[in-house]
Amino acid sequence: MAVRHRLINARPGDVWEVLADGETYPRWVVGPCAAEPVRGQWPHKDAAIRYEIPLGPLRLSNETIVRRCEEGAALELEANAGPLGTARIAIELRPWGDGCLVIVDEHPLQGAGGLLHNAGFEVLIQVRHRAMLARLAKLCEARARGEERGGAGDLAAASPSHGSGHA
Repeated sequence: MAVRHRLINARPGDVWEVLADGETYPRWVVGPCAAEPVRGQWPHKDAAIRYEIPLGPLRLSNETIVRRCEEGAALELEANAGPLGTARIAIELRPWGDGCLVIVDEHPLQGAGGLLHNAGFEVLIQVRHRAMLARLAKLCEARARGEERGGAGDLAAASPSHGSGHA
């Protein structure tokens, strides 16, 4: 089970606003190049978004479903990566001084990811989580400073380039 945390210099409400905006998903999650709603209202329970992950000339179509939403405090997602399987990603927000401690806990549920899960796989997840939390921090801290309120273009400017993976 891969658990990683990061202290973000933003209020938990600012962090939650980013998590609750499905359009920002590909800006903080490592891998997706775009996201679109499939059903429900993100981030409410059973809402889902679909996105593509480019892998060289291939594009994997994935879906993430909200399994639990505790507004302002916790978001549990199930990422479905087709033949690679599914994973549970739990994101917890804790007020911490003037900031927000974000804790991400991910583990495979089904498919190849579960069968191949080992210490080496855990290292890869940790590396991806480090990048994901850095992206999330950048977006949330920009929001807290009021730098991205002007629209998606400003948010994109606050976002690093895309990598690979799912969440």
